[in-house]
Amino acid sequence: MLNKIYRLTAPKQIEAIEFDEEVDENTVIVRPSYLSICHADQRYYTGSRSASVLRKKLPMALIHEGIGEIVYDKTGIFELGDRVAIVPVTPAEASESIPENYLSTSKFRSSGFDGLMQEYIVTTSDRLVKVLDDVPSNVAAYTEMISVAIHAINKLIKCMYTVPESIGIWGDGNLGYITANIVKSKFPDTKVYVFGKNIEKLQFFSFVDETYTIDNIPNEVNISHAIEAVGGVGSQHALQQIIQLIKPMGTVALMGVSENPIEFNTRLSLEKGLTFSASSRSSTSNFKETMQFLSDYPEARKRFENLVGIEKTIRNISDINEFFEMDLMNTWGKSVMKWEI
Repeated sequence: MLNKIYRLTAPKQIEAIEFDEEVDENTVIVRPSYLSICHADQRYYTGSRSASVLRKKLPMALIHEGIGEIVYDKTGIFELGDRVAIVPVTPAEASESIPENYLSTSKFRSSGFDGLMQEYIVTTSDRLVKVLDDVPSNVAAYTEMISVAIHAINKLIKCMYTVPESIGIWGDGNLGYITANIVKSKFPDTKVYVFGKNIEKLQFFSFVDETYTIDNIPNEVNISHAIEAVGGVGSQHALQQIIQLIKPMGTVALMGVSENPIEFNTRLSLEKGLTFSASSRSSTSNFKETMQFLSDYPEARKRFENLVGIEKTIRNISDINEFFEMDLMNTWGKSVMKWEI
């Protein structure tokens, strides 16, 4: 089957390439419909990654967050026209002890493996999760990012030694908003505090108990557990504050990605007996849990609709380039493409 793939061949240069796909009785074919841009996609698009990484990864189709409609399925698991979220992790093996998103042999879309900017996605049923009817397509487009937060929160809960009287979340961006929304929904009686740099962004977090700018935190503030959703060089400062403010025997979930090593206060961490939980990406089971969460918590789902920053219909390569540039200028929320190319 001939398929057209829109690959990034060099920074800000996208080319359409035809590829002959193999189809068998286990194949499911999905027509992408709504795609969402991630910071990682922008780093490839703008050439912000190192030259050695770009040489290794490109050419490659971008985007790992998205949904589509079933156009072919001989397995009988899905019906034609079903909306499905596409799981970007593609495992090459199974392990009883290590989840698929942590296996070194697993491939990940838009990271050395073609992402979702394709005419069709040729895959298997275990990489697809049905989107429930009450979930809007522009929210379902970033199911993957919500599932990453769900996975991190699940790991945090398993590591907790003390009652979650209060949870502090560092990060006022998309990931911080998603995480705070889930935490407040799952822990309605827990005090949820969000710490960020931007006063305007913090205003979107009206559903939490308190928000603080990181340079103006009252002396009496302390927290039972914490989530770091900052990433980059800012994660060092966030962790310094977390370790200072967290109570003994607290648990810290690490979610932000830093390209370079950061300093870390081991002495105070040891003195307080802190537990650190690191998480990355998500699995099919996290996608299913995300869909159930969106169904069970309609108020949280409504808040996720507020996270759609910009939206644009994509019909050609020029539209793709235009939208990536628009995303660079976007100050709040997820950038979602209605994929009609």
